[in-house]
Amino acid sequence: MKLKSSSFSGYFVGILLLQVMTSTSEKWTVAIPTGHLVAMVGGQTELSCQLSPPQSAKHMEVSWFKGDHSTSKLVHLYRDGHEVKGKAAPEYVDRTEFVKEAIGAGKVTLRLHNIRVSDNGTYQCSFKDSNFSNMASMDLNVAALGLETQIHIQIPRTDGLMVECNSGGWFPQPQMVCRDRKGEVIPHSSQSYSQDGAGLFHIKMTLLRYKSQGDMICYIRNPLSDKEKQINIILAVFHCDFIHTMNSITAQGMCFLCVCAMLVIYLHFRIQVSISDPFFSLYNDWIRDMAKMVLILMVFYIVLITVLYFTVKGHVRK
Repeated sequence: MKLKSSSFSGYFVGILLLQVMTSTSEKWTVAIPTGHLVAMVGGQTELSCQLSPPQSAKHMEVSWFKGDHSTSKLVHLYRDGHEVKGKAAPEYVDRTEFVKEAIGAGKVTLRLHNIRVSDNGTYQCSFKDSNFSNMASMDLNVAALGLETQIHIQIPRTDGLMVECNSGGWFPQPQMVCRDRKGEVIPHSSQSYSQDGAGLFHIKMTLLRYKSQGDMICYIRNPLSDKEKQINIILAVFHCDFIHTMNSITAQGMCFLCVCAMLVIYLHFRIQVSISDPFFSLYNDWIRDMAKMVLILMVFYIVLITVLYFTVKGHVRK
């Protein structure tokens, strides 16, 4: 009787050990190839998950979520051996593809098409069976290289040219720097960023190019993908500053001397012509008309220089 009791106890212990081993073997984890992915706007990317140790996931529920537990959105759902439609968030409808060729070994992939800026963030890959569930997280970083850069050169100023560089369609916020032909950085006078409805960044940089000739290169770099675009700008700024010259004391003195010379010439001819001369009226009218023309030209010249001066200084708006 004792022998039978001992045999029964051994059998019972063996059953318990087998159950513990079976329960332990059912525990598995979710592995991912990489925790950080970089995808370009308009392109596609793959979110892959793998059961460890490898085992079939055909009978499991596989799902992807975006965000944390409090603000998560369902991206794709696989259940009972087929994909479940109509459950995903609206922004992911018709943009996901479930790749399950290796699902027998516990590996599945979600292919996301037509990448948007809003896809940037953290994703959760979850496996669940009747007894156990587990998940793993991965970060998807979205990048955009931007559109063509536009260059605007404003009206020349007394101290040089105002150059404005604009570029849009970047993500994340890009970095811009301009260098001269010696490779030295040209300091900018202003720099601003803005975002459009799609979340893409637009950058605008303004630089003051001083009185010199030569080219400059503007570099716009995406800090995430480390890719950049560049544009060469060739500037030819004349050293002759017309407005500055005309505003100098020397130019003003020359204008005064011209007026005095015209007055002297007028008086000289007026005195030389006798009243009894039959052509006196003709001479008198001619000299008077010449004086009027010179006066009109002088007024026009002064008004033109004044308008140009205040336009460049920004006091007169077009």
